[in-house]
Amino acid sequence: MGKSDTSQEKFKSKIGGQALIEGIMMLGPSKGAMACRLPDGTIDLETWEENNGKSAPWYRKVPLVRGCTNFAISLVKGYKYMMKSAEKQMPEDEEDDKDKKKEQTQDGAAAEEKVNAAETSSKEAPDEKKKESSGYDIAMYLGILIGVVMAVGLFVMLPKWIVAFIPNIKSHNILRSLLEGVVKIVLFVLYMYLTSLMKDIRRQFMYHGAEHKTIACHEAELPLTVENIRKQSRFHKRCGTSFIFIVLLVSIFVMCFVPFTVTWQRIVASLILLPLIVGISYEFIRLAGNNDNAFTRILSAPGLAMQRITTREPDDSMIEIAIAAMTPCIPQDKEEDKW
Repeated sequence: MGKSDTSQEKFKSKIGGQALIEGIMMLGPSKGAMACRLPDGTIDLETWEENNGKSAPWYRKVPLVRGCTNFAISLVKGYKYMMKSAEKQMPEDEEDDKDKKKEQTQDGAAAEEKVNAAETSSKEAPDEKKKESSGYDIAMYLGILIGVVMAVGLFVMLPKWIVAFIPNIKSHNILRSLLEGVVKIVLFVLYMYLTSLMKDIRRQFMYHGAEHKTIACHEAELPLTVENIRKQSRFHKRCGTSFIFIVLLVSIFVMCFVPFTVTWQRIVASLILLPLIVGISYEFIRLAGNNDNAFTRILSAPGLAMQRITTREPDDSMIEIAIAAMTPCIPQDKEEDKW
């Protein structure tokens, strides 16, 4: 983070974000924004009202409950804008549209015929848009479902099956839970490291770094310029990576109290207890974000270490994207922005 006066409590913002494909999404107290670098080098910016301009509903404020609901909402919203950012990297569609416009302007008669055809088919257009929208939603939720199933298989089922092969492990419940947790963490770190070797993922991790550095600059109460942001840390205690790591740690603790010894029963118990684990983890991440003491530093250490993989130093063009996404999300009233 940026240097600040230790005698004063550092400002902590509610604004959070997510790295996209050649872009960044930021979510503020009342507004959200997505900025992407288009293939032609320009910046495309979309903004929207969060919660229809109203305050967050009760289920996003109640302790334990808010963890599950905020995680689910973030998952859906993150996947949605990830898909949208991918679509913006397809220049063929834009070229096709430009070619169609040229054809319409070159031949006046043909243009008139097309206008007439458009008028006669305008009644069908809303239905077609609805079908397109529903098809997009189905694809989006299907993608989320596949992702969740894969995550459950890799980080819930597989560790329990692996540990179940250890002789006499059933009679040592706490040791079994600890070993399951260790395998789970090893798989998670290995998965993130291997994905980080891919060129496109590395760029996304650079945008992740730009997102963190920009939020750090805002929390340091400095103007959002490339020069100021470049000096900030790319590590942040309230990052999603840190949250996932806390979920893994909390799951180890919770599973120590599960008496089941049969593997499939432990898997079912893990799934049933997942909302509770996520809820507790969310409260811990809030605690770590709001306080700086020995306990919260220990709690945050694994996630911050993991961010050495999931964030990279961005270039200036990525920082520009982060500034574009961040600026619309900053409320005029600073009190609304306090974490």
